[in-house]
Amino acid sequence: MREIRKVAVLGAGTMGARLAAHLANASVPTLLLDIIPGELTPEERAKGWGIDTPQVRNRMARMGLDAALKSRPAAFFAPEAARLITLGNFEDDLAKVKDYDWVIEAVTEDLAVKRSLLDKVQAVRSSNAIVSSNTSGISISSISAGFSEEFRRHFLGAHFFNPPRYLHLLEIIPTPDTLPGVVDAISRFGDIVLGKGVVAAKDTPNFIANRIGVFTTLDILCIMQEDGYTIEEIDALTGPVLGMPKSATFRTMDIVGLDVLAHVVKNLRESLPNDEQHALFQTPSVVQQMIERGLLGDKTGQGFYKKIKGKSGDESEILTLGLTNFEYRPRQRANFPSFEMTRNLDDLRERVKTLFQAKDRAGQFYRKLFSDIFHYTAMRVPEIADDIVSIDNGLKWGFGWEMGPFELWDACGLEPFVEGWARRQTPVPPLVEKLRAAGGISFYLHKDGITTQFDVATTEYHPVPDRPGVTILRSLKARRKEVKKNAGASLIDLGDGVVCLEFHSKMNTIGGDTLQMVHAGLKALSEDFDAMVIGNQAPHFSAGANLMLLLTAIQEDDWDEAQLAVRAFQNANMALKYAPKPVVAAPFGMTLGGGAELCLHTTRVRAAAETYMGLVEAGVGLIPAGGGAKEMLLRALDAVPADPEADPFTYVKEVFLNIGMAKVSGSAEEARRLQYLSPRDSISMNRDRQIADAKQVALDLVRLGYRPGQPRQDIRALGQPAFAKMKLGLHLMRRAEYISDYDVVVATQLARVLSGGGEFTSPQLVSEQYLLDLEREAFLSLCGQKKTIERIQFMLKKGKALRN
Repeated sequence: MREIRKVAVLGAGTMGARLAAHLANASVPTLLLDIIPGELTPEERAKGWGIDTPQVRNRMARMGLDAALKSRPAAFFAPEAARLITLGNFEDDLAKVKDYDWVIEAVTEDLAVKRSLLDKVQAVRSSNAIVSSNTSGISISSISAGFSEEFRRHFLGAHFFNPPRYLHLLEIIPTPDTLPGVVDAISRFGDIVLGKGVVAAKDTPNFIANRIGVFTTLDILCIMQEDGYTIEEIDALTGPVLGMPKSATFRTMDIVGLDVLAHVVKNLRESLPNDEQHALFQTPSVVQQMIERGLLGDKTGQGFYKKIKGKSGDESEILTLGLTNFEYRPRQRANFPSFEMTRNLDDLRERVKTLFQAKDRAGQFYRKLFSDIFHYTAMRVPEIADDIVSIDNGLKWGFGWEMGPFELWDACGLEPFVEGWARRQTPVPPLVEKLRAAGGISFYLHKDGITTQFDVATTEYHPVPDRPGVTILRSLKARRKEVKKNAGASLIDLGDGVVCLEFHSKMNTIGGDTLQMVHAGLKALSEDFDAMVIGNQAPHFSAGANLMLLLTAIQEDDWDEAQLAVRAFQNANMALKYAPKPVVAAPFGMTLGGGAELCLHTTRVRAAAETYMGLVEAGVGLIPAGGGAKEMLLRALDAVPADPEADPFTYVKEVFLNIGMAKVSGSAEEARRLQYLSPRDSISMNRDRQIADAKQVALDLVRLGYRPGQPRQDIRALGQPAFAKMKLGLHLMRRAEYISDYDVVVATQLARVLSGGGEFTSPQLVSEQYLLDLEREAFLSLCGQKKTIERIQFMLKKGKALRN
């Protein structure tokens, strides 16, 4: 099987263009083709172009790429990646696919259109080139029926979820003719290169995730209508409290588009005449009426929700659609007593179990919903997948559920549902009958870090296969690989002489217990291990320093404690930087403030592709004081060319703006551009592989004979001239009302640090410790300011920055 180096995407609509964007994110050269337009636009006529002008003939592909470049959330890690995409059209450029290793069909969901295009592809593709369809529901076998045997052997379904950059799932749907090597090649490429969670699905309508996901959505709407829940109540019930995305049910429908939902429902209804829930597969009347009124969701600016300017004019207000009069009203707060009972339950299994057993309307909703979902899902094995893990992963990776349906079922218990079905004379699914006959009471068993699943074919429990290259920290801890632990962090033996420092405080904030474990890890590294990885598998790497502890110290006038805390963080980061053996950080998601500072001091960083990294202390009226400003200054000055004409201030100014404006990267690639990542740092496309990848980076450093450096004494402080330039820049920004008066106060302290104190009349060489002392002094002086305290309080209460 040929290696996949270049990919062609046929169809530049919403899905095709964003799929091309994600291929470019992965540094894959991509050809993007679409139809030739039928007529000129007024703008094209004004330019004197004709229908044969290349810009006109490629207009549809260009429009798709432009839409991807403008899309929010961003389709590209960085706009520059678009250079890897070559545009064209089906008439002039289809023959070019002979040079591409994988051809992805992503045109409209019409069987005849797909077959017509692929028939032309069949004539021009090179031998062994893989061809796939990104259909979300059309039978894969019907698409390739009648084509040559060689084509069919290299054809399969490869269904990405939209937007492909952010949704983890890739469903692979082979036909009986597809070569195993083709399945392996696309699965491996999707996993390692594109960062996807790959699930093997059967060629059934809407495959795995959409089959169960759409059923769940329709069932929720049905229960809502039967029992009188409001839109806000349903979204509260089906959001994060249940381990599901913040968009919950109705916000998700707005994002997807109600017309898209109706299309999928229609496909399921027509394709599943014998499904036991066939009657449910019809577009709800309220959705149909919304479609007729043009209320399609985000694409039309209004759906179940509508965003308008607030009364004050500075903040948006979100209104909710009234389902009887189709007029928008202010949102109403959902209130369920059981939510208070689960507020402090961080363990999702315990939370789900408590909600399921609750006596209020929330519990009533969950008992109905779970009974329906679990029954329908169990009936789909082995119809849509041979194993329960594939179904659970499909919903987790495609719909953002934290737990799949069988995992949720285990949390609630098997028997309550069997008893409920017996009372309602509902047939028990064969999967459940086999499980009970085998003496099983759950679909999964967990022991000593090994998870087994019930297999319907053998009616026995078999281990869930390990995914090579994937390390699961929770599993290692269950296998007693945890070396040391406190409330904020743990040390875990990753094997092969590598120890992992894992954070597990709330939001992985950094406090005294975290720093204590940093030093414990460094001691273990010195005595028992060859390298260290700093990483975890929570939703985010670290939200930064523990602001609540800092605020408490400030309010109690305990300045000695505040100073000791800052010094301790500086010392810990410097100890990491000059550790005797390599330390590799593995950041992902939010990596803010102190979390970013910690990464800046490690030997290397292996970042996840989706890493949102930034020194954001200005948002709470502070500056970085864990060595972050110092380290960014070092990077800027080290990047200055040896040319005597080069102006070092140009480089320092970028650091000043990035920190002063609290810039956060939108991806790991952007973090590299902002210099939060160095050229030596690397990126994992698949976050599931990140810990193992970071471990390998650490082992490679060991193998290459890593030697630590020494604290720097040669840092060029630019002095008063640079300080004056930065203050002038602040003055101009304030006059233009880009920043507030207090932003000027905070940024002036930052400018003082970055210029080396602002006292030298000419550049002087200073040490790292000198800059750390400046950071700490500036930080503590800002802590005493009323407006800083207000900013910290606002952040703790609202979760966002206050510009006072």
